[in-house]
Amino acid sequence: MIRLAALAAPLAAIGLALAVAPGLALAQPIDRHALVSRHDPTLTAVDPHAPMMVGNGQLAFTADITGLQTFPKPYSPLAPLLTMAQWSWHSFPNPKGYTEADGLTPVDVPGRGRQPYAWMKGGLEKPNPADAWLRENPHHFSLGRIALDLRDAQGKPAVFADLSQTRQALDLWTGALTSRFVYDGQPVTVETRVQPDRDVVLVEIVSPLVAAGRLGVSVRYPGVSANLNPDPSDWTHPERHTTTIVNRAPGRLVLSRRLDGTIYGSSITAPGATIAAAGPHAFAVRPGAGDRLVVMVGFSRTAKAPPAVAYAAARDAVTAHWRDYWTRGGVVDFTGSTDPRAAELERRVVLSQYLQALNGAGDTPPQEEGLFSNSWNGKFHLEMHPWHSAHFATWGRPAELERGLAWYLANLPKAQAEARRHGVQGAWWPKMAGPEGRNSPSSISPFIMWQQPHPILMAELAFRAHPDQATLARYGELVDQTARLLATWPRWDAATGRYVLGPPIIPVQENYDPLTTLNPTFEVEYFRRGLQTAQAWRQRRGLPRDAQWDEVIARMSKVAERDGLYLATESSPDLWRQAASPACDGHATGSCENRDHPSFLMAYGLIGGDRIDPDTMRRTLRATEDHWDLRQTWGWDFPMVAMTAARLGEPEDAVDWLFKDLKNNQWGVTGMTPRVHVDEHAATFTPGAAAAVGPDGPGYRRAAETYFPSNGSLLLAVGMMAAGWDGSKGPAPGFPKPGWTVRAEGLTPLP
Repeated sequence: MIRLAALAAPLAAIGLALAVAPGLALAQPIDRHALVSRHDPTLTAVDPHAPMMVGNGQLAFTADITGLQTFPKPYSPLAPLLTMAQWSWHSFPNPKGYTEADGLTPVDVPGRGRQPYAWMKGGLEKPNPADAWLRENPHHFSLGRIALDLRDAQGKPAVFADLSQTRQALDLWTGALTSRFVYDGQPVTVETRVQPDRDVVLVEIVSPLVAAGRLGVSVRYPGVSANLNPDPSDWTHPERHTTTIVNRAPGRLVLSRRLDGTIYGSSITAPGATIAAAGPHAFAVRPGAGDRLVVMVGFSRTAKAPPAVAYAAARDAVTAHWRDYWTRGGVVDFTGSTDPRAAELERRVVLSQYLQALNGAGDTPPQEEGLFSNSWNGKFHLEMHPWHSAHFATWGRPAELERGLAWYLANLPKAQAEARRHGVQGAWWPKMAGPEGRNSPSSISPFIMWQQPHPILMAELAFRAHPDQATLARYGELVDQTARLLATWPRWDAATGRYVLGPPIIPVQENYDPLTTLNPTFEVEYFRRGLQTAQAWRQRRGLPRDAQWDEVIARMSKVAERDGLYLATESSPDLWRQAASPACDGHATGSCENRDHPSFLMAYGLIGGDRIDPDTMRRTLRATEDHWDLRQTWGWDFPMVAMTAARLGEPEDAVDWLFKDLKNNQWGVTGMTPRVHVDEHAATFTPGAAAAVGPDGPGYRRAAETYFPSNGSLLLAVGMMAAGWDGSKGPAPGFPKPGWTVRAEGLTPLP
């Protein structure tokens, strides 16, 4: 039973906040169809950096301007045309039998002796064989390529230059991608969708070229390349994988695929058409009579292919799925705003909702490039999970967040074993991992700890969306075990009478030595806030407060500050004096610390730390604006800082941060943002110091063409700015009153 008294306080706080939120909406409900549809993305030419995507949260299909994957060459190498699933994981053979133990290195930990960490002392340049294998495996791979088989009158395959009048539009409300072009004087229309309840790509083609026998579909299955990033597909070694036909029927082929130890199923269904082998791991779909061709290509995580389904029913299911997605969750409408940025912010929000449904709502935490491409071998980074997916709960779609939370429940025993290996209690969550939950060797990853409280934060958001006994029962043990780590990993420092974090630790801002870093600002407050929330969970569940947790809450180190400014870490007392010096101000070098994420701001903006002094944080925000190397920030930093400005009562500054005109905050037609690095050879950013790479100018290099934490963090920030947070007052407290008309539905305030 839930004790009503224990629930009263948290529910009252939520109820108070929700009482404010309806004030954002006028009496007339928002026309959701109009809101969503006015931001349907349209292309009339190839965008080499951001092709369109369709998907269902488990499987995503990246399409070129023909609607399929016909012409990959016009696209950037960082924007491959892939078909990836949350479950598409593969490992290379392991003849040496490497295990996790082979990637562990003893590290001296004050007060605890030598502890095992997956530490690559030499970095990524020259990893030992065990570290290299453990880091690369498992990895995401692409399941197949679906392309048009388009030919001229002599039977010669078409080339991209032969296409004209290209036009492609994504109907966000229905999930249908419609692509039109003209080839050899004949019109072609291609509709592409992904079935919501099965991993099936639906293709419908209409053209006189179909009736003429000159337009079919090619389905090919790749191997896995030794070069896993960004495109893991290998088309040059057909002998390294197998494709077996397990069932053949008119208009349908069922296949079993094997890549080393990975087996998955696939099917090709084309009513009225002929399906024939067209080479190793390749099949050609030839149309029957008429000018319409329907092809459905399915994938499954086992050798058993998805069952056949009628095309019309599958198409209607896609429409119903997306209509339900847009009508049951939260929306924000800026109609009537006079600020010229309002329409663009609304566009970014709508497109981010779509992209995150594809890339951030699967049954494992998403990798930073989602299902678009690979980085870090396709593994996910747990410290980024809330920036991808926490918004789902605050935008009225907690089920999408909870799919990923299920991974933590399944991996809880492994996390507990990792904690025991470090001599502490509870659950120790890895930083960079695959579905098996093993930490990947790195010079940085094993020392990052800000992912540890994340399960508590995300469980709390799920509870605020559904404050009931079922939510408490589902995540109670996860919260409890995570809190035990937060209470036992901090080290008691008898000399100062306090609990400290690290060493070893690397903060969110990753440019610090793990063996000398002490008390990162955000981590100190986040560990403490996690324990406070876990105590509230114990009370909601009718359990007594844990005395040890209260001891750590009371005696956790205070946030370090100097000269009236918060520091990044206690062990970096000269941060701001150095940042303001001529050598570092505005252009950080390798010896300067004013670069990467300004994570100290998160102690207020993301979690509302109750020991943070708003005036000190306000001065720290000003110092960040004046002296931080903002070129070396990432896409999620801008919404994060906006959240800090909003809590400080500076909504104009919050909006300005959302629109910072920097390389990592550029939003394309499809709503994607890049991940761009300052070139390591141009640290002082002198023009000409490094050759330009891609479209970003001298001194920059692209690491990826899309970076989905940008989209997820934008949604978290805008939702907070519109619906508020615990203790905020009035409607839309994060937006300026002049110039902004904010109407919102279905949003939940942040803690």
